[in-house]
Amino acid sequence: MIPLRDENPTRITPYVTWGLIILNIFIFLLEVSGGMVETPRALTGWMAGWTMVPAEITQGRDYAINGPTIQPFYLTIFTSMFLHGGWLHLGSNMLYLFIFGNNIEDALGHFKYIVFYLLSGIAAAALQIFWSPDSAVPMLGASGAIAGVLGGYLMLYPRANVKTLVILFIIITVINVPAYLLLGLWIVGQFFSQFTNSMAEMANGAEQGGVAYLAHIGGFIAGMVLIRLMGGRPTRPLDMQDSPYAERYNTPYRRGDWPNYRFKAW
Repeated sequence: MIPLRDENPTRITPYVTWGLIILNIFIFLLEVSGGMVETPRALTGWMAGWTMVPAEITQGRDYAINGPTIQPFYLTIFTSMFLHGGWLHLGSNMLYLFIFGNNIEDALGHFKYIVFYLLSGIAAAALQIFWSPDSAVPMLGASGAIAGVLGGYLMLYPRANVKTLVILFIIITVINVPAYLLLGLWIVGQFFSQFTNSMAEMANGAEQGGVAYLAHIGGFIAGMVLIRLMGGRPTRPLDMQDSPYAERYNTPYRRGDWPNYRFKAW
């Protein structure tokens, strides 16, 4: 299932979400232009040291696998949030951020949303470091922080409809899926993938590369907790006759009145 958009209007212009998307794309273009290159032996390029290596954080020293690490070491927890391993990695992350980020920014406000996003990314990295403190495999990607956005969205808007592209063998269709089902299946998939990945590592006796599922799990759980701690409250238009909230507010709805909508926290 691939989400396309949600039916969940916002009150404010999501400047921070747009800014994060633009920044991630800009940094990725720097990567593909030579800022970071993957070779058979290691990562090279002036941006290679922006990746986060758990062992470098816990041991406080450089590992040759990603070149000279940015100093001080803990800064890589932040810089790695803006790196991506390929076009598909970037595209999928930015799609989820575009669909779900604006509503979290709306619920928290611009500044608190930035803090929420960064703290979710830190929590994602922290769980991965805790699980594999001696790992020399570089980590990169916005997935952990964006997983926090998904966790926050699940807490605030579990019944929001998400238009989703469903591909089932030869059947391709677009349907409305409630957020609790879409995001619930997503996080369950992360736990399952982490389990199978751990089994493979035990069987092979070596750490696997690929997707850092624990970072996704850590970010998602952090988002669920942080959205409450930071006072995030969902907002809905008062006059939405078509929505399940119409009875609660009992107000008329006129199409085309979007600029004059009134909102209320609930």
